Amino acid sequence: MEQKHEVSAAFPVSDSGGGDDDAEAVRRPAGGPESSRASRGWWDRNADEYQRDHGDFLGDDRFVWGPEGLDEAEARLLGPAGALRGADVLEIGAGAAQCSRWLAAQGARPVALDLAHRQLQHALRIGGGPDAPEGFPLVEADARALPFADAVFDIACSSYGAIPFVADPERVFAEVRRVLRPGGRWVFSLTHPLRWALADEPGPEGLTVLASYFDRTPYVEEDAAGRTVYVEHHRTLGDRVRELVGAGFRLLDLVEPEWPEWNRQVWGGWSPLRGQLVPGTAVFVCERA
Repeated sequence: MEQKHEVSAAFPVSDSGGGDDDAEAVRRPAGGPESSRASRGWWDRNADEYQRDHGDFLGDDRFVWGPEGLDEAEARLLGPAGALRGADVLEIGAGAAQCSRWLAAQGARPVALDLAHRQLQHALRIGGGPDAPEGFPLVEADARALPFADAVFDIACSSYGAIPFVADPERVFAEVRRVLRPGGRWVFSLTHPLRWALADEPGPEGLTVLASYFDRTPYVEEDAAGRTVYVEHHRTLGDRVRELVGAGFRLLDLVEPEWPEWNRQVWGGWSPLRGQLVPGTAVFVCERA
């Protein structure tokens, strides 16, 4: 849900605001703590519905980069086959840790981090958590302040997690660089910035430009009492590149997945109609400089 709704881990939830049906959408500034509180609360309230509605597509141990269905098993954006074995990998915005479960099956040593307690409870429900023989750590924390020592991971990754929902992505990128070893890879996906200019609809109406691509004013939803319940932040492609370079990364690739013929699902504003005409996801493949 570009405009909006696709918070931590995995991707869009829906364009209806999940459980916050009475929320009012506005465009206004929203700072770091406000955005983090809203994301934590939104996911604690909506994690159950999200996993129920999209669990089949996500699988229990599959690594998908977006609603198009780009699968890491084929894309190999984290590195060539075999490169994951023995690698220390941090998944940011892990949700129910589907991606981390796939990483563990490849012989990696993942750590699944998410802001929302309820999402991590789903990770425990599915299994493969810290108490399982083949398990891995589950960490509840804000990506803006990663609770790890310097240079302890070989790879960091995020499938639609964290980045669009923080007011200060430069801080997240700096934290990711800090915990990566020299030459470490950082790969993350998010809604393609172009989608912010279009109506958030899966049908023909979603091909109409309604807003300026250059308007970076955050999208905010407030409840009846005026409390912030959801925040999403827009940056242009150029903004993202500058943020990454400024944080000390080299951009190796920018992947814009095409919509495959086999995928007939409609997920929020994502659909075969729109996906065959305009990009819906951007995947940034970076390396610590």
